[in-house]
Amino acid sequence: MSILLTGESRVLVQGLTGREGSFHTEQMKAYGTNVVAGVSPGKGGTTHLGIPVFDTVADARRETGADVSGILEGIPLYDMVRARAFVVDAAAKLIGPNCPGLTTAGEAKVGIIPNHISTPGSVGIVSRSGTLTYEVIQGLSQAGVGQTTSVGIGGDPILGLSFSDVLRLFKEDPATEAVVMIGEIGGSDEEAAAEQVIGRSFGKPVIGFISGRTAPPGKRMGHAGAIISGNTGTAVSKLQALKRAGAQVCDTIEEVVAAAGAALGQRSSAAHR
Repeated sequence: MSILLTGESRVLVQGLTGREGSFHTEQMKAYGTNVVAGVSPGKGGTTHLGIPVFDTVADARRETGADVSGILEGIPLYDMVRARAFVVDAAAKLIGPNCPGLTTAGEAKVGIIPNHISTPGSVGIVSRSGTLTYEVIQGLSQAGVGQTTSVGIGGDPILGLSFSDVLRLFKEDPATEAVVMIGEIGGSDEEAAAEQVIGRSFGKPVIGFISGRTAPPGKRMGHAGAIISGNTGTAVSKLQALKRAGAQVCDTIEEVVAAAGAALGQRSSAAHR
């Protein structure tokens, strides 16, 4: 089991024939992802990397039955506003923008998470930070702690799935026994997830980490979503919210890895009593 993506998912790549699209699609295929189509306007009817190319997503979906789409090129902010509204109206799920994508360990990936770092297991990961996502996955794998699905939700102001959305999916996934949540300064998504999901009978251990603790108020750090305005979005407010909700908050990635391993060990012991 996993969330959002499996080895059976039929993936199309928008921007397949571009430089970035080509490179990351090759990596996705090498990981085992079932890439069934690409979309590059004006190149319909050709093939690229052995994948049929279509002019539109509608054509690709109709001909191949694709049910997951990855977009590997830049999307302007204003276009993203309209795209998000369309996705919501269509009752689809959007991850990102400006995110590394997601990997279901040992099965499939869509996006740019490195192939070699994931190991199948029972820890779910949801993160706003791309680089920290990789660090946590690799740290867990090196410690012998495998993952179900790792989801990078991105840090842009116009966001698809939130922490709360992904946490609810992990709560319902029987294969996910613990969750690592990597937040950062800016916005109030972490606080909302703590109050609305983690603190309301989540039923599984949540290990939290908040980056950007030393960032000065009013200064953007890394991307548009990582900015503190007044008392909103501070590391302190997020850490306090997670602690109140019952999450275990860590100060370093090494502590996150150790805490996740310990949480699984405790659940295993309890199950055998």
